[in-house]
Amino acid sequence: MHRRHFLATTALPLLGCAPAHEITGGFTGIAFERGHLLREARTWPAPSVTRRTDVLIAGGGVAGLAAARALRLKGVEDFALLELEDSTGGNSRGGVVGGMACPLGAHYLPVPGDDAPDVQNLLEELGLRQRVAGRWQYDERHLCHSPQERLFLHGAWQDGLLPVQGVGAGTLAQYQKFAALVEQLRQQAPWHIPASNQPLAQVQLTLAAITFAAYLDQHGLRDPYLRWYLDYCCRDDFGAGTAIVSAWAGIHYFASRHGFHAPGADNGERDSVLTWPEGNAWLTRRLAAPLGERLHTGQMVVRIAETRHGVEVDAFNTATQTLERWQARRAIIALPVFIAARVVQNPPDFLTQAAARTTYAPWLVANIHIAQALHDRPGPAPSWDNVLYNAPGLGYVDAMHQSLLPVPAATVLTYYRALGDTPNGRRLLLEKPWTAWRDEILAELATAHPDIAQKATRIDITRYGHAMAIPTPELSSQIGLQPIYPRHKQLQKPQRLAFAHSDWAGYSVFEEAFTLGHRAGSS
Repeated sequence: MHRRHFLATTALPLLGCAPAHEITGGFTGIAFERGHLLREARTWPAPSVTRRTDVLIAGGGVAGLAAARALRLKGVEDFALLELEDSTGGNSRGGVVGGMACPLGAHYLPVPGDDAPDVQNLLEELGLRQRVAGRWQYDERHLCHSPQERLFLHGAWQDGLLPVQGVGAGTLAQYQKFAALVEQLRQQAPWHIPASNQPLAQVQLTLAAITFAAYLDQHGLRDPYLRWYLDYCCRDDFGAGTAIVSAWAGIHYFASRHGFHAPGADNGERDSVLTWPEGNAWLTRRLAAPLGERLHTGQMVVRIAETRHGVEVDAFNTATQTLERWQARRAIIALPVFIAARVVQNPPDFLTQAAARTTYAPWLVANIHIAQALHDRPGPAPSWDNVLYNAPGLGYVDAMHQSLLPVPAATVLTYYRALGDTPNGRRLLLEKPWTAWRDEILAELATAHPDIAQKATRIDITRYGHAMAIPTPELSSQIGLQPIYPRHKQLQKPQRLAFAHSDWAGYSVFEEAFTLGHRAGSS
């Protein structure tokens, strides 16, 4: 590219100007005003109606939907699920921009291993995998197509996200040292997803007590390229960087799945992931579809109480502005722990303690509709996942990557930014106007795509104030928040109040949320 053309096409980010043409859009996806009603000191009206069901599920995220499926599998049809938003799915919901499906949150699921049998069974039920000649095969239409990922570094794109373009021998040596440490830890202890499937070894508990940054410092791993990559991985999976997440979480990212492969090592086969234009909403919509009239959206749970014969749940109907009372034999509370602690009457100590200990990462998801293919810098072709080195965001995924179109055309780029280690990130997310986010995001992406402001037509931004629990270091070296797993005898019998949410695992991934919900519904 000639320098004159470069300066002309990058005038927007350099000058900080607004786009020359109108870009429509706004905030969408989350009605945060509903949730904020719980923060107000107010008196709720008397119930306008009392309903009865056998099992009441509070929360329609992945865990709540998994609990509903588990109830159906064991023949329980008399249940109701209450969801605050107008659609289920939690962080795994999807939307449509410019007529194209796109994710509003989580956008992929790694092919699960045998440590996650409940998730494997779901995928088999949905037709995503089947046994052929004695071996499991996944439907390739749903596996992420190549090229999968690339990194914009030093003015050009490179294949893969680990920086290798233009790095020196010292950086490569640090990559090899970290790879050896990860492999050593994999030999010392089992690393599972879900993490709740097995008791933790002492080495894992020790790692849980310090930050990942402290662990890296202890081992002399200070190379800026390595530290950027590990920080990116933590922000991507946990919502905050290495200075905040625990060393257990940082190692778990690699040891539980694919390890860490230094350049030049025998990397074997690339890990496979399942993905769809609408992201994991493909899964949650299929989990919600069989619920029918048992699903009640726009319902804000404001009180959960144990009674002499079961439980009582009050929910504010946001459509009718009335309070509705539910009476049930038992309730599955698939709510974030900070919400559960507010609505459970006379909450048990473990719940209030868990709520006090949990730190949440705010997230922003921006879906950018572009009318035609973007100009691309040198390097590998556009990929499903596209990341910019040292940028504040986490890059973007292409909603049309799975379409198999022979020529790139209009698409939706889903951009992510984690704000878990941004000072006052939640307030910033709430108060910063859409136009400011629009200009900031376009300026960031213009580094790699100088024509993005000219080709963008619409930007829809979804804000999650409490998107996920961050796995921070624990003084008690405990992973997770509550002893809710089956190995604890006191919780193997059915409880009037069962808790199921990824918060209880200490970090947020589909496998943890689904497994905890499945267990709560199966008990």
